[in-house]
Amino acid sequence: MGLNAIESSLFKQWLRNIQTETGILANGEMSLKQVFIQGVDMFGKRVGFLKFKADVIDKKAGKKIPGIVFARGPAVAVLILLESEGETYAVLTEQVRVPVGRVILELPAGMLDDDKGDFVGTAVREVEEETGIRLNLEDMVDLTALLDSSTGCRVFPSPGGCDEEISLFLYRGRADKEIITQLHGKETGLREHGELIKVHVVAYEKLWRVTADAKTLVAIALYEMAMKGGLVPPLTSSSADT
Repeated sequence: MGLNAIESSLFKQWLRNIQTETGILANGEMSLKQVFIQGVDMFGKRVGFLKFKADVIDKKAGKKIPGIVFARGPAVAVLILLESEGETYAVLTEQVRVPVGRVILELPAGMLDDDKGDFVGTAVREVEEETGIRLNLEDMVDLTALLDSSTGCRVFPSPGGCDEEISLFLYRGRADKEIITQLHGKETGLREHGELIKVHVVAYEKLWRVTADAKTLVAIALYEMAMKGGLVPPLTSSSADT
């Protein structure tokens, strides 16, 4: 278990993160003493999830910093906005989320499956798998890329216990009302991977009130601020393809 863990891309990425210019070891005020591997979940032949305890010491205070880590690595999510007959609609997925014991409405999203860092390609693939909508790579806007470079241009939904960093993308397109109707309630997902997903189409003006999904709420905030700043490309004539 330990060898798989320390050789995994998840653990190597965590080591790189703590040693970057903005990492906790960068200024020499803290040190990493040891790491205890507590659990490994395999996805086939690769490490999918990793849990470990890191002993990080604040040298000046002489005390340990809380360091229990659930490592799952980078992920992507897409805010899909479709214009139809003067109205704007958002596309969400309904998924059973066992850790919180609830069914959640959320953005189409997924983990990066390899070490290549193909965030845009992963985002497009996840959207098609979860909603059936086929998007063009060139129509995707990376909302998190608009953040200051000091942030790493990612969002961290639960940095107190998890290393997950999410890239949030925007897709804006047009759709006939017939497409909107067909999408709502559509059942999708990769059944062989245990994905039981139902698509929901929600009026954008109501979106912030119908979901507790952090990805969705952050994406709304980034989109609204980017629109105010004139940073979002104008809506093209491209139509959603299902």
